[in-house]
Amino acid sequence: MYPPLGNLSWVDYPSALVGGAVLAAIVAFILVAIFFIAVLYVYHSMAWMRIAQKLKFKKAWLAWIPFAGSAMRLHLGGFHWAWIFLILIPILGWIALIVLLTISVWRIFEKRGKHGWLGLSFPIMFIPVVSWIGFITYFVIIGVVAWGKK
Repeated sequence: MYPPLGNLSWVDYPSALVGGAVLAAIVAFILVAIFFIAVLYVYHSMAWMRIAQKLKFKKAWLAWIPFAGSAMRLHLGGFHWAWIFLILIPILGWIALIVLLTISVWRIFEKRGKHGWLGLSFPIMFIPVVSWIGFITYFVIIGVVAWGKK
């Protein structure tokens, strides 16, 4: 018979290959997911920075900082930036913050000459069954608002 391969015998060798292939697939999936998330983050930050610049906001670079970007959207929508601290209150604070951000996005879109109701794609992202529809439409719409005419 064949000599053993460390802790593996020749019989176990094919199952070890399958385990390695599964591990490689998991690692590849994680790397693709990280890349996809990074691309979406850059796109989202660039779009909101451009919207803030078009609305003559002096610190448009805040769009690149996660919570500061949301505070900037609240400010551009006519709310005080400190409402961002609602995120520290579980569930009810989160719901209130989503409502305030939705109203802010509505107002920002109207300031940019677009229909305010397009901002309703933002809260749809938080509805479990249809979140993917809201996610896709939100990213398309902020691109149109950021780089569209007017």
